Amino acid sequence: MSRTPSGPEWSGDMLSKPEMVEAFATQLRGVLKSQAAFVSEVRQEAEAMWKANRPEGYSTFEAWWRHRWVVGPFREIQEHLEEAAKLTFDLEARYRRGRHEIPAARQAAALEKKQAKEAPQVTAGGKAVPPKPVEAPTAGAGAPRDFLELVNRERSA
Repeated sequence: MSRTPSGPEWSGDMLSKPEMVEAFATQLRGVLKSQAAFVSEVRQEAEAMWKANRPEGYSTFEAWWRHRWVVGPFREIQEHLEEAAKLTFDLEARYRRGRHEIPAARQAAALEKKQAKEAPQVTAGGKAVPPKPVEAPTAGAGAPRDFLELVNRERSA
């Protein structure tokens, strides 16, 4: 675990529950979207400033080329931030499947197989222990959940 100067100690086991991952991904998505909006504003100002203050000695092509040279990286950065925000949905889904749904299905299959070995008279349609249900994320009254609040609440419990 490492200690950050502005927050609690961090470790990967903080992301042990689906609601923690959901809160983390939601918060990360918000930060990425706000940064993408910031870059978009800077890009718009750079474009407007270049168009309004085109240098005197440039030909039309050279002015266009330099404008593209200046504004292009802003566009790319904005696209990368927007793509990163979209990837947070994959983060949530992979975590939920990889850490909860797939292990629960494997555990249920193993238990079913064990019960079939112990009691061979039980048919395939017999009682099978269903997988441990994955708790649906509840956001209270629709309020967004803060990842760090969940971490602090879990540590104090």
